[in-house]
Amino acid sequence: MSTNKIIDVFPYLRVRNANAAIEFYQSVFGATEEFRLAEPSGRIGHAQLKFGSYTVMISDEYPEYGIQSPEAFGGSGASIHLHVADVDAMTQRAVDAGAKLVMAPKDQFYGERAAKVLDPFGHEWLLGSAIEQVSSEEMQRRFTAMFETSEE
Repeated sequence: MSTNKIIDVFPYLRVRNANAAIEFYQSVFGATEEFRLAEPSGRIGHAQLKFGSYTVMISDEYPEYGIQSPEAFGGSGASIHLHVADVDAMTQRAVDAGAKLVMAPKDQFYGERAAKVLDPFGHEWLLGSAIEQVSSEEMQRRFTAMFETSEE
């Protein structure tokens, strides 16, 4: 057994106003808060939220330690993909709660109906619901065909 084996991985979101972000993730995505460390001033140094069976960690910005949110850089280089039961309803719920619609729900070549939203804290969420089982070979065929069609 290797001592270098990865045990788990946790996305860690850095936001401005972690209290508001936690409320947003709870009301929109149904996340539940498991744990929180807060300074006497209220600034959140660490919180753990459960999204289904997965943990996402979150903190306020700490610019004095180089910890900044996507808002500090004008965008995010990552996206979190949530599989949900009804992508259309979840997308609408996110938009109603203040998220920006980046991509409306649409059936995708890889077997999902998917949408993208940007939460009010600068993080992109790809929301998806399975609509069909697609083999990796068929997915590649569809992906290739998509580019061949767009080049014409």
